[in-house]
Amino acid sequence: MLGVNERFHMPITVPFTGGCACGAIRYRCSSAPIFSCNCHCRECQHHTGSAYAAEIAVPESAVALTDGTATFYEVPTDSGTVLKRGFCGICGSPVLILTERGWTIISTGSLDTPEDYEPQMDVFTSRAHAWDHMDPELPKFPEMPPVEGL
Repeated sequence: MLGVNERFHMPITVPFTGGCACGAIRYRCSSAPIFSCNCHCRECQHHTGSAYAAEIAVPESAVALTDGTATFYEVPTDSGTVLKRGFCGICGSPVLILTERGWTIISTGSLDTPEDYEPQMDVFTSRAHAWDHMDPELPKFPEMPPVEGL
């Protein structure tokens, strides 16, 4: 079981900001991340159009949209919960995901300082593509591991 912020060395300064590619959506986050990951689930592959999604999880109450409105669609997960994936209706950039766990997941490509992102783990590796070369230094989890305290 992972403890909150275990192996977490992300040098992100709080508060931090971000938005979509065209600038129509802007957000501000007032909390340090709970965890960071590279998610290899099939839904993240579809959402990003890539092999995985680089993401950080923060408390839902810590994120506020400061400009624009995200367009959301709902996706059921393998565990039976529903994710609300938010993207810009103008440029299509994935920005955030609302979860039933009280987290907001932020797409790290939307950060104003994406270079501050440091993944903590690879999750849903059971769904990773055979050609996906993951960082051998990161812990690998075939599914989402339990995160203590959440």
